Amino acid sequence: MSLIDLRHWHNEPYLIGGLLLLAWGYAMATGPFRENIAPGLSIPRWRKISYYGSLILFYLAVGSPFDQLGERFLFSAHMAQHVILIYPCAVMWLLGWPGALIDGLVQKLGIFGKIGWFFTRPLVAATLYVLTQTLWHIPALYDLALQDRFVHVMEHLSFFATAILFWWSVVTRSTRWPSLKLPTQMLYLFGTAVALTPLFAFIMFSTEVLYPTYEFAPRLIEGFSPMDDQLLAAAIMKLGNIVVTFVGFFFIFVLWYRQSEQVNPSPN
Repeated sequence: MSLIDLRHWHNEPYLIGGLLLLAWGYAMATGPFRENIAPGLSIPRWRKISYYGSLILFYLAVGSPFDQLGERFLFSAHMAQHVILIYPCAVMWLLGWPGALIDGLVQKLGIFGKIGWFFTRPLVAATLYVLTQTLWHIPALYDLALQDRFVHVMEHLSFFATAILFWWSVVTRSTRWPSLKLPTQMLYLFGTAVALTPLFAFIMFSTEVLYPTYEFAPRLIEGFSPMDDQLLAAAIMKLGNIVVTFVGFFFIFVLWYRQSEQVNPSPN
């Protein structure tokens, strides 16, 4: 009998209900309430696809049978879950929100708008992002999340939420909770990648298996030891960060170049 039950999909009320609530809220903001929030705003279809796609991807990462693989058997699979949540899911979620729509919502938030402004500031957001990932990888806390479903849910939500805050300074086009200037965005991405290096080194260069759940889990692949799994998890973490950072550099540089061409057009 297979150790992975491919028929096992999570359908807990807080997961399905939370995703449906996010989808409903976005549908209301971009539909019936749009004229009140941002009069005259037209929202491209690709933004809506990006937003709803992020929710679907989130569910596939934490609600599909893949979750069993990361929760019970492979550290590398669990790391892949986290990479999905903090990179494509968070970025796609933010791309769904036009700057004018965010500004209209912020204007109606009052004091909460000032709180949101604080948490989306680059230094605050990057610090929360790095600390969240670092603290959750403390062996005792990480293994607790694997043993307690509620703690595990909180772990995934905190990764996703702090990733949204982190990517805010790069992705958003809001003027009330603004992003960084384009050149500074590259420094921001590079600095955060450097700040996460000690966590990568802690996992990659550990001489022992860090998390008991994976050390004593049934082996799904013959000859693939817990230490091999841990090294693969570290590689997924670092390679994911490197690839996303360089892709970010590329798009930021292209936007910066186009911006400079508009300001200083080349003579004919």
